[in-house]
Amino acid sequence: MEKYLYIALFAPLVSSLFSALFTATPKKLFTGIIASVLIFTSFVASTILLLHILKGGEPIHVTLMTWMATGDLYIPFGFVVDQISVTMMMVVTLVSTIVHIYSIGYMDHDKGFNRFFAWLSAFVFSMMILVMSDNYAGLFIGWEGVGLCSWGLIGFWYHKEIATWASNEAFIMNRIADLGMLIGIFLVYWNTGTLQYDEAFALMPSLDSATLTWIGIFLFIGAMGKSAQFPLHTWLADAMEGPTPVSALIHAATMVTAGVYLVVRSNELYSLIPNVGLFIASLGAFVALFAASMALVNRDMKRIIAYSTLSQLGYMFAAAGLGAYWVALFHLMAHAFFKALLFLGAGNVMHAMHDELDPFKMGGLKKVMKWTWIMMTIASLALAGIFPFAGFFSKDTILEAAFAEHHFVIYGVLLFTAGLTAFYSFRLVALIFHGEERYKIFGIHPHEAYRFMLIAMSPLLILAMIAGVFQEPFFAMVEEILSAHEYHIHSHTTLWIMLVGTQLFVALAILYAYKKYATWSSVPDGTSPIENSFFYKLLFNQYYIPYFYETYIVKPYREASELFWTKVDLKIVDATVDGIAGIVYGTGEKTRQMQSGNLSTMLKWMVAGLVGLLFLAVAFGLAARYSDEIIVFLSALGV
Repeated sequence: MEKYLYIALFAPLVSSLFSALFTATPKKLFTGIIASVLIFTSFVASTILLLHILKGGEPIHVTLMTWMATGDLYIPFGFVVDQISVTMMMVVTLVSTIVHIYSIGYMDHDKGFNRFFAWLSAFVFSMMILVMSDNYAGLFIGWEGVGLCSWGLIGFWYHKEIATWASNEAFIMNRIADLGMLIGIFLVYWNTGTLQYDEAFALMPSLDSATLTWIGIFLFIGAMGKSAQFPLHTWLADAMEGPTPVSALIHAATMVTAGVYLVVRSNELYSLIPNVGLFIASLGAFVALFAASMALVNRDMKRIIAYSTLSQLGYMFAAAGLGAYWVALFHLMAHAFFKALLFLGAGNVMHAMHDELDPFKMGGLKKVMKWTWIMMTIASLALAGIFPFAGFFSKDTILEAAFAEHHFVIYGVLLFTAGLTAFYSFRLVALIFHGEERYKIFGIHPHEAYRFMLIAMSPLLILAMIAGVFQEPFFAMVEEILSAHEYHIHSHTTLWIMLVGTQLFVALAILYAYKKYATWSSVPDGTSPIENSFFYKLLFNQYYIPYFYETYIVKPYREASELFWTKVDLKIVDATVDGIAGIVYGTGEKTRQMQSGNLSTMLKWMVAGLVGLLFLAVAFGLAARYSDEIIVFLSALGV
């Protein structure tokens, strides 16, 4: 089975290197095709490894080579395929294969076609390193790799200033969080003497609670940055400036799920510090509601879907914080299917609408984009948690976990968020596909996406509908490593009231969204009373958090940097260095006459040198002869 591990891991690297060979050449269709085939090869190998685990096979553990070995520090390039990593491998490679195939059509007319596939495959390779490594150091390599690739992909259209700004924001904000993660990794090694998962986790029960708490906090800071948890969340919506397939891959299967994976992988640590787990759950519930509220009024199609990702990440962290790691992992998997489907559907709409993102400028698109309408509607049903779609099984289990653990505030927040999710999801669907054809006043003639792009999306459509049936087999697979157990609500009546009540609440939110927006006929111009209300402006401006960051952090930092540059760097540091250089240069200019080759000049310097030597000889002679007198004289002077 080791060969399949290597194929799954390195096929994306080969794909990236192959595509990189043609980055300086015009578009070559075979670049996208071969890159997609190689990613699909990784998916096939991951599937074989999954079947091995499902059949009860032992986890596969390989050491490729030694990376660091000095003193007591030993870090290998080691990889493991177990119940957690193989789940992530399947999600990453499946969604990545679909995104690669879809991108052949989406990036068809882009000059950077070959470069795009080089970055995209490198992104997948970095994520595979992250999830397959058997130690924190290897995880950190993949962690930084996805950060680098996200920078290249978010800012892929580097000629757009806003795209480069968004890529820099994502990169810098994640570097801030990664400092915390590095401290956490250092604390793991300092206290256990190893970074190998199994060895470190085996020693952690012997550590004191304070040490474990600090390790858990610092590791979670890294997860907060990568999964865009408050207050490090602003980069996620701004990252929508990248190509839509990138958004699908980042939000569904790679970068933003890495934080959840870190917490799930470190479950043995967080199980020892339930106080930190409760904080994680509480923050997750807050972020779920926080992000959903901003999606209610946003007028950017991709940003609305991005906020839904942020909200669903809150659900995942809430589950992990409550100790339901297997539920968090299942929701991560189910979410990947319908979220990727939503983003790729949004990409179809963007192509049809000449890159227009405001859903209020659309309407009636189901007449010309029937298949995209069906796919986005089903994906939205899954996102809303309607039975029997995938989101119902994962989100409902999270709600059950919160209720069964008596965290009723968290349960109430997540339940209310479920209603908001249903509302903004179908607000988007209603505005895009129903109502009057408002796009006609802008002279747009929409069309359906290429057939092969729709076919590529179909596996996501099927999984968004049926992934829930894999819940029990999935729980059975991961229960050995995550100690999964079934949450029981003591009263069956209470359980049924919860289930039916949740479905009714979500259904009413969907109906209200359709009633309000399915017959929308105009494009808001910002003059309505609602748009000018305080609450609307608060949500529309993202609670003014970006404004706060810009005004009170970025701007003062920029001004301080300019001050130090102009007053310290230029006038002190540079002036000192330039002054020393000027003195040396000037001295050289004066003394270069000694080497002029003129006999008369050289004789003058010889005489001057002889006089100088004689003067020194006389001075030293007198000093030696009258040394006692000189000492007495200096003593009298107090020297």
